[in-house]
Amino acid sequence: MIEKDRVVLYLTIAALACAVLFPLVTGLNVYYLTVLIIMVIFIIFASAWNFLTYSGQGSLGHAAFFGIGGYISTLIAVKSGLTPYLTIFIGGAVAAVVGLFIGIICVRMKEWFLAMVTFGFAVIIQVLVASQFSSVTGGWDGVAAPPLISNTVPNYLVYEYYSILLIAVVVILLFRTILNSKIGLAFSAIRENELEARAAGIDPVRYKLLAFMVSAYFAGLAGALEIHYLGYVTPEIFGVDISFWPIIYSISGGLGTLAGPIIGTIVITLLWDGLQSLGLTYGRFIIIGVILVLVVIFLPRGLISLPEEIKKRAPKWRGRFNKLLQK
Repeated sequence: MIEKDRVVLYLTIAALACAVLFPLVTGLNVYYLTVLIIMVIFIIFASAWNFLTYSGQGSLGHAAFFGIGGYISTLIAVKSGLTPYLTIFIGGAVAAVVGLFIGIICVRMKEWFLAMVTFGFAVIIQVLVASQFSSVTGGWDGVAAPPLISNTVPNYLVYEYYSILLIAVVVILLFRTILNSKIGLAFSAIRENELEARAAGIDPVRYKLLAFMVSAYFAGLAGALEIHYLGYVTPEIFGVDISFWPIIYSISGGLGTLAGPIIGTIVITLLWDGLQSLGLTYGRFIIIGVILVLVVIFLPRGLISLPEEIKKRAPKWRGRFNKLLQK
């Protein structure tokens, strides 16, 4: 166990070093920086969605919190003139309050009933933002969002990338701290057997609400970061695809692990953009879908379990290979 922890520590340090040095090695290429920034933002979003699963809950509509964070941060920044580096946290806080409201209504539901409610809520909030609140939100035309850093600042994209990377690191460390605490143990107990957890004196409702609020907060924070990076926000941010990306990243990387959403986001994003650069605009949907199916079937614990699976199956493969040579 100590050796494994040491390996994880070394890999984490190596990954952070790569993240810090990559923009410098590539000569501050704008395209690479854009991909990196979006990737890091979705690492935060996928990690927020994945955090919810630790308490045995699921969501098919996390785009609702992602979009609420983006809209609230934008509107406050536009009206007040505050820097987006402050309003992104306000956006996350409002998303958390909405998450609490949804949680209070639905937290006693089973996993996928709750997931369907969140999906429906994302659809409802999209319609409301596009129609009923169009005088404030700009309807389908959207609202221009102040940038995190003015484009008049030399190498502003670099500063944006490193600031978002710093936020992502803090978020991951916070999740790790929570999950290694008594709260994390309560989440695990509720996920494994809610009745036994209740018998042990754990209040499932209270802990599920906490998980929902934390998840919604950081989903909102991620949404605010993306909107201020892109420079505009429209109701499309509540789209079904936005809700499903964190699920794809988490499942492909490794559901219920801290590293899973990170690995899944990096691998899928690189594949997605790599296939697009090869001219596969629609074909990449099929390829990514096939990869996801294969991962679910052959690596149910996600890509994070690939080294362990190879180590486990290597003797069997070696034996078969030797038999073939003997023939």
